[in-house]
Amino acid sequence: MGNRLKNKNGFGIVEVLIAAAVLGFLYVALLNLQGGNRDALLRIRGRDGATEVAQNIIDSLSALGIASLTDERLDPCDVDKNPPEGYPECDCDAGSHTLKNFVLDSRTWKGQPGAVDHDMTVKYIATVMVSLDEDYMAKTSSMLLNTDSAQHVYAKRLDVKVCWQFKSAIPAITVSGVIR
Repeated sequence: MGNRLKNKNGFGIVEVLIAAAVLGFLYVALLNLQGGNRDALLRIRGRDGATEVAQNIIDSLSALGIASLTDERLDPCDVDKNPPEGYPECDCDAGSHTLKNFVLDSRTWKGQPGAVDHDMTVKYIATVMVSLDEDYMAKTSSMLLNTDSAQHVYAKRLDVKVCWQFKSAIPAITVSGVIR
């Protein structure tokens, strides 16, 4: 009976090595999951900031009014514009017209995705594509005078394309609005 008890005590080296290997795989999986969660958080923060930048641009141009967006203040999309240093390249849609300058902005978030506090700063560059006057032109005429008496632009469509750098990619969103 004493011999039988000796064989049943404790764990063998094989059991301990298997348990260590299983725990190691679980630890690596948890680290991978945490890294993916951090990347998702940073990607979402970047996109939310881009949406805020685009909406601020639309609101600002709306406050200035439609008179600030005349055709004379626009460039065709095919005009080469180089972004400033540190900002990603953000192309406009072919055939569209844009404001002469880029809109540059940045957002900073305080965060602690790891053991160390740090700030996350994202630089955004926005291209504002604007419809031409002729797309939203209203003509009023006088039957009495048999002429066109007035022409006016009653609205402008804006497509604000915002780009930012995320790792090695340059994601972009486009937010549309109408100024009346």
